[in-house]
Amino acid sequence: MQREANPAGAVDAPIASLFLSMRLGRRATDQHRFGDKETVMRMTQRRSRLMKLAGMAMVAAGLGAWYVKSHPLVFNESLWEHAHCMPQASLSLPTYALDHGGRFPYSTSGYGDALLLMTNEMGNYWGPLTGPGYDAAVFAEAARAGSHLPEAACGRVYVQRLSDTNDPGIALLFDKVAAPSDHCHFPRRLWARFTRDVGFVDGHWETIPAEKWLAFSRQQVDLLVAAGFSRAQAQQLYDQAK
Repeated sequence: MQREANPAGAVDAPIASLFLSMRLGRRATDQHRFGDKETVMRMTQRRSRLMKLAGMAMVAAGLGAWYVKSHPLVFNESLWEHAHCMPQASLSLPTYALDHGGRFPYSTSGYGDALLLMTNEMGNYWGPLTGPGYDAAVFAEAARAGSHLPEAACGRVYVQRLSDTNDPGIALLFDKVAAPSDHCHFPRRLWARFTRDVGFVDGHWETIPAEKWLAFSRQQVDLLVAAGFSRAQAQQLYDQAK
């Protein structure tokens, strides 16, 4: 039986299909390679941006750490809450005087020991009697041990030898160091001006800006001289303000 002859070009059909597949495969490979290049470029750009952001974050963190370290009186114990509440101190002193014949605390060993006499008024919270940059723990420890408290360890200067009959405008307790007010917390504390908190004989308190302190202290020295202090004694108290 005679076989039927193949149509013309039937033998070439598989070869043509093979070449077509090869061309399509090469095109797909080229597209895949081009896609890989785009992916690599995108990843490189992302990595570059991340590295820049990381560098900026490191610089910002370094500058932030430097700023905090170089401004200890801004970023201190009063950053978030009251640590040296002058209103409480300025009211506690007249309360003590009321119970002691009008006399404010006094000790021949210095005003640190005089302030330690206010255990009934302060309880175990001594923060109001000290000032910015100073640790109230020294009060608590001296009160517990019954030991001497040096004036140098006190963050506020206390003026002894006064009573509630003295001029009500005389400062009784004031900060040694100027800082943003204890009543000024984050974030306002970052741009607040430096001041000193002052408690007076009549129990009121004021915040004195640093730029006005010199004039204020001169006035106070004159008031103490009028109250019977020698000028040297009065000036020595205000010389402790740094």
